[in-house]
Amino acid sequence: MPSHSHTLIPLILFLAGCSGTRFVPDNDKLYTGSSVKVTSPYPIPKEAELTTELESVITPKPNASILGLRPKLYFWHMGEGKTKGLGKWLADKYGEAPVLLSQVDTQKVKNLMLNRLYNNGFFASPQVQSKVVAKDRTATIDYAARVQKAYTIKEIHFPERDTLIDRDIRRVQAGTLLKVGDPYNLNTLMAERTRVDNALKQNGYYYFAPDYLIYEVDSAEHNQVDIYLRVKGSIPKRASKPYVLNRVTLNTRFGLTDTTERVTPIIYRKYRYVPDEEVFKAKAIANATFLYPDSLYRRRRQDQTLSRLMSLGTFKFVDIQFRPARQKPDSAGYGFLNAQVRMTQLKRKSLRAEIQLVQKTNGFTGPGFTAQFRNRSAFRGAEQLLLNFVGTFERRQTRNTSTDNGPVLGLSSVEVGANAQLLVPRLITPPFDIRLKNSDFQPRTTFGAGYRYVERRQFFQEDFFNLNYGYSWKTKITNEQELRPIDLQYIRLANTEPEFDTLLLERPFLANSFRQQFIPASSYRYTYNTQVYEQRRNQLYFSGMIEGSGNLATGLSKLTGASRNSNNRYELIGQEYSQYTKVDLEYRNYFRISPDPRSGNKIATRVQLGLGMPYGNSDVLPYLKQYGMGGPNSVRAFAARQLGPGSYRPTGNQLNTRFYDQVGDVRFEVNAEYRQDLFPYVKGALFVDAGNIWLVNEDDTRPGSQFAANRFLKELAVGAGAGIRIDVQFLVIRLDFAVPMRLPYRISNIPPGEEDEFPRPGKFQDGRLNLAIGYPF
Repeated sequence: MPSHSHTLIPLILFLAGCSGTRFVPDNDKLYTGSSVKVTSPYPIPKEAELTTELESVITPKPNASILGLRPKLYFWHMGEGKTKGLGKWLADKYGEAPVLLSQVDTQKVKNLMLNRLYNNGFFASPQVQSKVVAKDRTATIDYAARVQKAYTIKEIHFPERDTLIDRDIRRVQAGTLLKVGDPYNLNTLMAERTRVDNALKQNGYYYFAPDYLIYEVDSAEHNQVDIYLRVKGSIPKRASKPYVLNRVTLNTRFGLTDTTERVTPIIYRKYRYVPDEEVFKAKAIANATFLYPDSLYRRRRQDQTLSRLMSLGTFKFVDIQFRPARQKPDSAGYGFLNAQVRMTQLKRKSLRAEIQLVQKTNGFTGPGFTAQFRNRSAFRGAEQLLLNFVGTFERRQTRNTSTDNGPVLGLSSVEVGANAQLLVPRLITPPFDIRLKNSDFQPRTTFGAGYRYVERRQFFQEDFFNLNYGYSWKTKITNEQELRPIDLQYIRLANTEPEFDTLLLERPFLANSFRQQFIPASSYRYTYNTQVYEQRRNQLYFSGMIEGSGNLATGLSKLTGASRNSNNRYELIGQEYSQYTKVDLEYRNYFRISPDPRSGNKIATRVQLGLGMPYGNSDVLPYLKQYGMGGPNSVRAFAARQLGPGSYRPTGNQLNTRFYDQVGDVRFEVNAEYRQDLFPYVKGALFVDAGNIWLVNEDDTRPGSQFAANRFLKELAVGAGAGIRIDVQFLVIRLDFAVPMRLPYRISNIPPGEEDEFPRPGKFQDGRLNLAIGYPF
């Protein structure tokens, strides 16, 4: 007992220091935060939003705390009175001075709250009171706002003059954000002013600005107001008229450091094109430009042109300059603009090579190298040609490298390969010319081909060939679609060792999945992602893909009367092929706990569903297309492919090759993770994972592997743990420790001598440490 007390005393002192109260002067208190409550004898419109807005003006912000502890105050104290050394560095880097009650200016905060109440239409003598609530050496402040009935909008009046700009403003009145009967709200008025300005920018008013619009608000009876939208009487003359594009110059040779070069422009589709014909054809640049000579200026087309040109991937900078056309006088109240689109090229050809640690979802890790050659305009149309060369030497991590039943086979892998991709910045759909003129994003047609050689030591060798053709496009910033009409894969199994041949004889499902490795597939994927809106507290991600293989080939075989082979299967170019339909769905949600968009404190959740249905020409999915469960990006308490299918548990000789057994046709996985900022560039996490895989058809060699709706929830494996992440934006290094909490099978009847092969639920010593790059989801 005495030794325990000696250990606890310094810990208690440290925690007391981390709480921050020891650094508070005797005549002051540590300020730990405030609360806001709004009351009224009348219903309060959008009360939650109003409370959040009042909370946003509270200053100062209290010291950051983690579970009631404030380690940043401890680091700050380490640097007190020091000009150099480790303590000074820690204080500057991670420290935070205590925020004291004496630093809080409650009158200033109350005045700001009153201002926000007026902005929300509470004009009838609103009141704000504050109260200090002290406890020991800390204090909080409670703010109480009392309001009367909010003013509402009675009438809305748009400009009524008979001028060109007033007529154009009246044309967009139908989309107004101001609604009769809605509460008066300054934020809505400002948003309406921005909306009208955007509409004018879409109708040629290049020099107009939102500040040129003003509101006149008249109070009426019964807590109502009349709102008049007006154009200021003293705006510049050029702001009051729309503009037409006169001359549009496309300069692909613009350089930030070299402006002395002069090249004579050519005329192409009415554009003045400054040519660099060695790199670009005029057509490639014109197709990505949506500013047309002799057309009305529209900011939408300006933004679209910038986005399309940058998404070509061939330019380092793109900007657009507009100037009044001096040689062309105004006509019918319209002015004229000359536009110059200036493009600074990236280096056309580049070569990059790197050595890296490869970590795959199937559990293989090891050193690897990649080399990539890139040509950013291979055929002078901004087509990107990528040639990739890869090589890895990997080993699959396992608890034991051998058992009483012999060595674990196929753990070492050597892989080398090369592939080529051609990205064409348009949709090649002859005889049609589809340009997606309303999209800000450049559509692409992709051609790909590759070869990969894989050797599993002491097991087998495989050759992988692939050939694909498809399209990708975006109609909005939040969604992307990818269609691959042709996605051919052929895997040739060669030079198998006797151990692997024996394995195939013992397990017919595995023999079938390795034999049918010609995959003539097509696929479609849709992705919706709101993470691009960083200010949103709740962000969503959804990805759905459907893939089919062999259906067209089987249909053609039946139409042409082709006969089946000795295995009762159709062949294509002399090879049996896989036939299946596969659906993959993934949904993620990220909810930021703090309203501060800079905060990394959030709850992240993920659900993954997958189903592959073999039929017709296939009894099982190709091995390449089957699901595995476990690993650093899945159920982290288990190794890659250590789970399933279903309640199946390998024993005896199966332990040596279970990596090949534990795959399935059905996947269900859920993950939840709480992420917390700890220090700059350091984040912590607490997480729970659950999931498993199953087979569509029963396999006698893997009992309990078939999916059944009445028991699949009981067969979910569950793991929980904690992690640390070093997040420096361009690189995230993740360390997660997870402990199994629930197994999909009974562990009570494990044969003697095999206990160490299986984790035990709730046992810390059976936990798994995962080192990975990037977040799990």
